[in-house]
Amino acid sequence: MLKGKIAVITGGSRGIGAAIAVKFASLGADIALIYSGNSKAAEEVCQAALGYGVRAEAFQCDVADFEASKAAVAEIKNRFGKIDVLVNNAGITRDGLIAMMKEADFDEVISVNLKGAFNMIKHCTPLFIKAKYGRIINISSVSGLMGNAGQANYSASKAGLIGLTKAVAKELAARNVTCNAIAPGFIQTDMTKSFGEDNPLVAAIPLKRMGRPEEVAEAAAFLAMSDYITGEVIRVDGGLAM
Repeated sequence: MLKGKIAVITGGSRGIGAAIAVKFASLGADIALIYSGNSKAAEEVCQAALGYGVRAEAFQCDVADFEASKAAVAEIKNRFGKIDVLVNNAGITRDGLIAMMKEADFDEVISVNLKGAFNMIKHCTPLFIKAKYGRIINISSVSGLMGNAGQANYSASKAGLIGLTKAVAKELAARNVTCNAIAPGFIQTDMTKSFGEDNPLVAAIPLKRMGRPEEVAEAAAFLAMSDYITGEVIRVDGGLAM
């Protein structure tokens, strides 16, 4: 259970982030949900979390902005008193073949997906060290394990997230802070809404179906409650990347 824990979830207004927020709330965690733009969706997720009798508040922040993310962490600390769990889920795509990819599309994806996670970890680390406790969960992707044509920027950001995970795990282990990653495959979210079950990419999944956000949330909950797993990458992909 996560009763009494404060969980910060970036990109929490929809998809995987929303599912993680609701799952953590169901396990007793208070939720600080960070979103970039859709305040209505963020409030809806908070309302769902509140249904479990926990605290839930939404905070608007561009995690790619170092100072803005620092201010958001400080505000959450002020309002909740502490931070126990950090889930770096915020992510964007700007797909395109590398021969035609614009520099801005590469930079923006790296800034949000990778630097955003660095920013949040950087700002939460002093709190974790002081408390001698912390659970960091980074949402990577099978694209970061296998690469994916048309996603050089996204694959690079998600592979970088795995390297970041392992480095942070080694740095903070002595302080009782774990850092793990989850690598989802094709999950039913806004990013994959154009996929049908007859899509050849879906056919390549050994379990022959796309995953549900709730299935990723189950893995996140497991890692949030685990004391002796760190530096690990857990695939939630139906066997796609094995």
